[in-house]
Amino acid sequence: MASYRQLLRVVPVSRSLARYQSTTAETSIKTSSISTGISFDLSDEQKEIKELARKFARESILPKAAEYDRSMEYPWEIVKQGWELGLLNPHIPTEYGGMGLGTFEGCLITEEIAYACTGIQTALEANNLGQMPVIIAGNNEQKKMYLGRMTEEPLMCAYGVTEPGAGSDVASIRTRAERKGDEWVINGQKMWITNGGVANWYFLLARTSSDPKSPASGAFTGFIVDANSPGVTKGRKEVNMGQRCSNTAGITFEDVIVPKENVLLGEGAGFKIAMGAFDRTRPPVAAGAVGLSQRALDEATKYAMERKTFGTQIANHQAVSFMLAEMAMETELGRLAWMRAAWEVDQGRRNTYYASIAKGFAGDAANRITSNAVQVFGGNGFNTEYPVEKLMRDAKIYQIYEGTAQIQRLIIAREHLSRAKMGLVH
Repeated sequence: MASYRQLLRVVPVSRSLARYQSTTAETSIKTSSISTGISFDLSDEQKEIKELARKFARESILPKAAEYDRSMEYPWEIVKQGWELGLLNPHIPTEYGGMGLGTFEGCLITEEIAYACTGIQTALEANNLGQMPVIIAGNNEQKKMYLGRMTEEPLMCAYGVTEPGAGSDVASIRTRAERKGDEWVINGQKMWITNGGVANWYFLLARTSSDPKSPASGAFTGFIVDANSPGVTKGRKEVNMGQRCSNTAGITFEDVIVPKENVLLGEGAGFKIAMGAFDRTRPPVAAGAVGLSQRALDEATKYAMERKTFGTQIANHQAVSFMLAEMAMETELGRLAWMRAAWEVDQGRRNTYYASIAKGFAGDAANRITSNAVQVFGGNGFNTEYPVEKLMRDAKIYQIYEGTAQIQRLIIAREHLSRAKMGLVH
């Protein structure tokens, strides 16, 4: 009998949903009669994907989120369940065994999973970040070998760019790769790598130009490095403020030999590949922040309708209701932002401007929203017996990873002024 994973490759997503969901009444769907132009309706397939992700998140992840936060264990059980359902690695093209979903569909999945636990969502989403350089720049053989294996068993990969002395300043990367015949020898250290300690392979950015004045656009090369290569040493799992079950670790490379076949696109193309991946992965980061914001809003709203002071529910106090209103506004605006950014890249257009707006706004909003959620809970919000303190801790990283809030503003300003000079500003 064929495994479920094999069936998933050839049957519609609706089969996956039917397999997983409990019996529910069918909901009638009203579709727009207008077939072109702006529409906020999801397609039937998108609705099925969203519902599948929601049921998985609410039934399999949410009940275990607090325990994973306390134990800080990597969520292998949930990773395997997500892989079985096709919710892991959604962007791998169908010819390599994947679902071939667009960025928009991936964001639908991400927002639902983030609602339950952003630590687990980050663990899953890191695979998409690690894979994206191979998806956008890999040749057929590289894709068959490294993307194909991800669909054959539940494996993880990682995106290796950040270093102890090079976070936002990518041009300061010191990890070096020297060519020796048909091989490259890599030495250096990476830091704060999500999935770093559990990855099967890495996308690695290393300096290959010996000229210290060489511009970043040509100084770096992208490599695919097997995690079990001799000379690769995985560091300890870092204990972080939030998203604590996500594995963040340093990796050391000592005389690691990589064949020339594992160079992506060509020598000197690494920086372009690494930055190009962000156009596709920043919208999901924004979607994750929105999922977290929605959870905080829901928890605060429920509490405000139950808690009473001065003879009435606290939701009836203007001070509280205005906080909820602000939280609702920012959650909805963050959702619209990731939708625009994801839609743009799925149309085949460069979305750097919209991706940074989405990531920057949604990350900042998540921090304001979770802080307000704690405030609505009052003293209870500061206690680990209630969910919002975890949400507040989890939110902070959205202003840091995949480009800090400040870096997003630099990008947005650069893109905006470039558009202005070209006369493209509305």
